[in-house]
Amino acid sequence: MTTLCAVGAATAAGAFFTFSTFTIGGLKRLPPAQGAAAMQAINKQAPTPLFMLLLFGTGAATLALGIHAALHLDDPASKYQLMAAALYIVGVVLLTIGYHVPRNDKLDSLDANSAEGIAYWATYLDEWVRMNHVRTIAPLVAAAVLTVSLQVQ
Repeated sequence: MTTLCAVGAATAAGAFFTFSTFTIGGLKRLPPAQGAAAMQAINKQAPTPLFMLLLFGTGAATLALGIHAALHLDDPASKYQLMAAALYIVGVVLLTIGYHVPRNDKLDSLDANSAEGIAYWATYLDEWVRMNHVRTIAPLVAAAVLTVSLQVQ
């Protein structure tokens, strides 16, 4: 289970890393209305069953691992597993649901060619990307901590 969670967390980190390092940069090179429209299309495509399984399946698995660790605090790996579970659940699941999805929904509700859509695109880029960096680092650190936990068992 620990290995599965580590691989899932690292894979999620990789998906978010692409946005932080080049996808958003590419969208910024487009005229604002085109960048916003492209992101709207990405947001409509993103919730595929496979991506949702990766994102939220890993969340469920890390939650189960964290609960198991909390019930077995005498296990040397438990503190690492608890830390990794918290990092993934807060830094990916809760951040996605509570921060990114509302911004995606707001962007999707606007006409990308309207003045309001173009103005929001600038705000979206600033807010969304900053927290996407967090959403990239949290599962990457969780994966590393889970890997360490395998060594202390």
